[in-house]
Amino acid sequence: VQLQASGGGSVQSGGSLTLSCAASGHTFRSYGMAWFRQAPGKEREFVSSISWSSGATYYQDSVKGRFAISRDNANNTVFLQMNRLKPEDTAVYYCASRSGTYTDAIVKNYKNYPYWGQGTQVTVSS
Repeated sequence: VQLQASGGGSVQSGGSLTLSCAASGHTFRSYGMAWFRQAPGKEREFVSSISWSSGATYYQDSVKGRFAISRDNANNTVFLQMNRLKPEDTAVYYCASRSGTYTDAIVKNYKNYPYWGQGTQVTVSS
């Protein structure tokens, strides 16, 4: 399984970015997808997740109302639309994939994801 994240960059506070993650090597439509992020000196934290059918989405409280996750099963891609970005959103963003049970507790724990992309840097300046 390969996950290729892209779309990071540098923006000013209040700006927008859209991250993409292209997947290959597994039956994409059967897997839940997620975004995590890691800032320097901090642990990897959950950002957002979407179930295989797009029927369920999850967000970290700090990004609710600003970020939106979506997926295109026909093109094996998951997106993270990030609006009203803040300096505290600065981090390396990783996409991840898992199959199986999808619950709030499971999807928010990075240890439950066996497949990871390489990360893309997002920098938000004030």
